[in-house]
Amino acid sequence: MNSRQRRGVILLLLSVLCALGAFAGVLSVISDVESKVGPEVTAYRMAKDVPAYRAVDEGAVEKVAIPERWLPGTAITDLRDLEGKIAVTSLEEGSLLQADMVGDRPELRKGEQEIAIMIDAATGVAGKIRSGSRVNIYATFRGSDGDGGDARNAVSRVIVDNARVIDVGSLTPISQRGERGDGDSEAVPITFALSTADAQRVAFAESFAVNVRLALVAPGDDTAIPEDQRTYTLDGDR
Repeated sequence: MNSRQRRGVILLLLSVLCALGAFAGVLSVISDVESKVGPEVTAYRMAKDVPAYRAVDEGAVEKVAIPERWLPGTAITDLRDLEGKIAVTSLEEGSLLQADMVGDRPELRKGEQEIAIMIDAATGVAGKIRSGSRVNIYATFRGSDGDGGDARNAVSRVIVDNARVIDVGSLTPISQRGERGDGDSEAVPITFALSTADAQRVAFAESFAVNVRLALVAPGDDTAIPEDQRTYTLDGDR
């Protein structure tokens, strides 16, 4: 084999090695792309904004396909995991739904029942009352003298103390007629877990009180309001 033939063989071998190297490179790229693109798994992201402590249901999410390698271990992949769940913080549209974004909705205890009433947004709810909060429920009744009642005979009562909130609804426009005046306003449906007697007190107050207000109780404070502090009148404050 002369020198020209040797050079030819060497060039041929180099060409084969380069081809093998290029082929290996292509296989590596293909493998990397496949690992990034597939296999894909089903996950869910927010289809709309959901405020904190509101229910997260199927209508609030949409299905997406995500490469398994990039899917967080906490991602929710089964809609059954949303049953009875509420948002523990404000969830924004487009966010990937994960287990730590939702929590269990407070459940009724033995002897309790759910009752929901509309609370005027102007009475100080201000977004601070949420599922799991404890509140005192106050009702103000007009006096009996004159057409509009007499402030000297009006009374404010603590209808229920330490009432447990289990759900806070969305701000809703309402029309007021009759005892509470005429006009349009906004109210929030608040659902409580109450005993039968307390539920009756709340239902009565919603029907006949001039105003029903909620006062947020400090977390961990379960002190009952003394009987001599549960009723207030203007005359009694003089």
